[in-house]
Amino acid sequence: MTSPNPAKRTLAQRFDGERIMLALAAPLLAVLLSVTICSILLATSGRDPFKAFQIMWDYGTASDGQVATLNRATTYYIAGAAAAFGFRMNLFNIGVDGQYKLGVLFAAYVGSQVDLPSFLQIPLLLIVAMITGAIWASVAGLLKVYRGVSEVISTIMLNAISTAVVGLLLVPGIFAPKVSTTSNSVQTKPVSESSHFLSFDTAGGNLWGFIFVAALVGIAFQFVLTRTRFGFDLRATGRSETAATASGVNVKRMVLTSMAVSGAIAGLIGLPELTQSSYYFGQNIQPNLGFIGISVALLGRNTPIGVAFSALLFAFLDASSVKLPLNGDYPQEIVAVLEGAIVICVVIAYELVRRYGLKRQQQKVGAELAAQAASAAKKEVSA
Repeated sequence: MTSPNPAKRTLAQRFDGERIMLALAAPLLAVLLSVTICSILLATSGRDPFKAFQIMWDYGTASDGQVATLNRATTYYIAGAAAAFGFRMNLFNIGVDGQYKLGVLFAAYVGSQVDLPSFLQIPLLLIVAMITGAIWASVAGLLKVYRGVSEVISTIMLNAISTAVVGLLLVPGIFAPKVSTTSNSVQTKPVSESSHFLSFDTAGGNLWGFIFVAALVGIAFQFVLTRTRFGFDLRATGRSETAATASGVNVKRMVLTSMAVSGAIAGLIGLPELTQSSYYFGQNIQPNLGFIGISVALLGRNTPIGVAFSALLFAFLDASSVKLPLNGDYPQEIVAVLEGAIVICVVIAYELVRRYGLKRQQQKVGAELAAQAASAAKKEVSA
């Protein structure tokens, strides 16, 4: 049995090492560029950018800041995973926001009407939210497969329709009680006690136990992506539908399945808040979580591990931003500018890194081929 060529193995190892370094360089470069932009804006307005970042860092590293960051990251990670799953199929599921709103609305209604033991009640809410999100996302999948409608257009329209559906259902006598005894705002009845998810009492406050559900979503995402035939077909179809079809993949079925799975994950986005904090659906619902998920997925390169670090970064920025107006003359909106700059810079950084990596690869392959040609010529001369 022949042993592998050490020279080829070394070359492959060098390529793998550089690929990992370039994958890390792109998001780091995007964050540095966005921090630089925000620093210039703060300095131009006469404020000290270093003090602003110090305020955020001090709170974010304190115990209460860490708990707040982890709780937010739980929600952001699920949102990022929902968007990333579609992106891996080259599907731009812009409708995550609408899928999440409907998922949490129906889960809140079921949780307020049904009171089973916790080991049955909580899985029921998860299933209701996932099925609702999957059904709503499947509408865009069906339109794409059978009518050729771009999922970008259809999901944007479905976002608007979902807002109207929420407005139609969340009225007294339907999903909201006829007479509210707890608030003047229109909202569902509070979910039953058995719907409350476990939490951990720490020095920084209550840490949501839903973080374990988010971790399970990430593990399942990684397993499906790298260890199943479906994951292989998903990645193959995302790179080239023509090549996937030639290899026997049913592209239409993959589109429908991927949109449904992405919507099912999106349906879970509102469950941490519902089962651990507010316990009802109403005006307290956090807006734009779906769009935050898209930003998180882009920065995390649509990988489960990358999305985790990206979710932690966005959660840290949001949690620590509340301290800026309280500890100095700093606008809280600067964090929104920072997050927006990250999204823009990440596209630029990935393109710059991609071009640099391609150039380096071509140079190395060229040098390796030249060395092999020189070695062959030397052997011919010596022979």
